[in-house]
Amino acid sequence: MKKRLIALGALSTMSGVAQAQTGVTLYGVIDGSVEYVNRVAAAATTPGAGGSRFGMPSVGGLSASRWGLRGVEDLGGGTQALFVLESGFQWDTGSLSSAPLFNRQSYLGVQNKSYGKLTFGRQYNAFFDGMANFAPLRFAATYEPGIWWMGLDYRADNMVKYTSQFGPLQAAAHFSFGTGVAVQNAAVVLANGGAGEVPGHFSDNTSYGGSLMYLNSTGFGVSVGADVWRPAAVTGQPGKVSKYGVAALYNTGPFKFTAGYRYNKGELANGNTLLRDDYWWAGVNYQATPALGLSLAYYYADMKAARATATAPQTSPPNMQQVSFLADYNFSKRTDVYLSLGYARNGGLSFDSAATAFAFKYPPMTGQKSMVGVTVGLRQIF
Repeated sequence: MKKRLIALGALSTMSGVAQAQTGVTLYGVIDGSVEYVNRVAAAATTPGAGGSRFGMPSVGGLSASRWGLRGVEDLGGGTQALFVLESGFQWDTGSLSSAPLFNRQSYLGVQNKSYGKLTFGRQYNAFFDGMANFAPLRFAATYEPGIWWMGLDYRADNMVKYTSQFGPLQAAAHFSFGTGVAVQNAAVVLANGGAGEVPGHFSDNTSYGGSLMYLNSTGFGVSVGADVWRPAAVTGQPGKVSKYGVAALYNTGPFKFTAGYRYNKGELANGNTLLRDDYWWAGVNYQATPALGLSLAYYYADMKAARATATAPQTSPPNMQQVSFLADYNFSKRTDVYLSLGYARNGGLSFDSAATAFAFKYPPMTGQKSMVGVTVGLRQIF
C-alpha cells in the first residue's frame, strides 16, 4: 500500500499540522462497493431470519465516505488557529450517515511547532491517535474490527485534547466532559443519550486517556495507549469501560508487519462485568508493484466473560476469530480500486455484536458458526 498518514478513517485528525499559511481546504473521500455476505441476520433483533445478502453497503469497503472543511490562520510567532468540520454520508443514497450535520468531527484549537496542539470539540480520542497507524488494513471500514478494538467512544463530543510531537515521538492526552455516545452496548442505553454534562453528576459519560507513539524513519514503530469511559445508564450511576493497548510495526523493503494487543473490561454501575476480553491482531502488507498492494490480517478475541443484557447472567462466549485479505490497486494518488475478503468464526464480520452496537451491519444468525464477505469497490479522495 502507498504509505499514508494513519487510516483514511482518521484522515483529518492530522489536519492543519503541516500547513504553514492561512487558508481553508475542502476535502473528502467517496468510497462505494458491491458486497456479498452469507449467513447474516435480517436484523440484530431477529437473528432467526436472514441468509445471504448481495448489494451495495452504505459504508464503503475501505473508507467511510465523508466531506469536510479544515482551515488554519497564521497568528505569528509559529502559532496558528485551526478548525475542522467533517460530515459523513451514505454514498449510495447521498443521505447523512447520522445527525447532526458534522457528525464525524467538529473542533477548533491552536497549535505551535514548539508547544504542540490543543483542540476542543468532537474529535478522535488519544487512544485512537496512538493505535490507528498499527491497523493492518489501515482502519478499513469493512472487515477490520475497528470499533471492537477502539470502543464505541473512539470519537467523542465535548473533548479537550492535547497532542505534541517530539521528533519521532507523539504524545497525546484527552478528556471528554460528555462523550455523546448513546449506548454502552446495544443492550444498555445511556441516560441523557450519553451526552453527559449533567449538573451535579460530573462523572456521567466522561472519558479520558492518552497515548505515546514512536515512529522512526527506519520503519520501526511502537505505541501504548489507554482510554477510560464512564457511561451512565442511570443518571448519577456511571459504569466503567477500561481499554489498554500496545502495538508495534516494522517496515522492511516491500513488507510491513503489524501486531498488537488490547485489554478491555466493561463494568456496570453495580460492578458486574458486562464484557471482558483480550484482543490480539497481526498483519502483513506487501507492496507487490508501485500500484498494487496486498494485505493479510488475523484478528482474535479471547472472550473471558459477557452479559447479553445488563440483568442477564454472566456467560463465557466462544472466542471470535477473523481473517481478512485486501488487494488495492492505485490508479493515482487519489483513485484506487480494491477487492476485500473476510472470514469470521463464532461471530459477525468485524466482530459485529452487541458490544459494537451492530454498527457494521453484520448481525450473526442464530446458530451461525461462520460468516464470509466479499466486496469490490472504487474509492476517490479529493
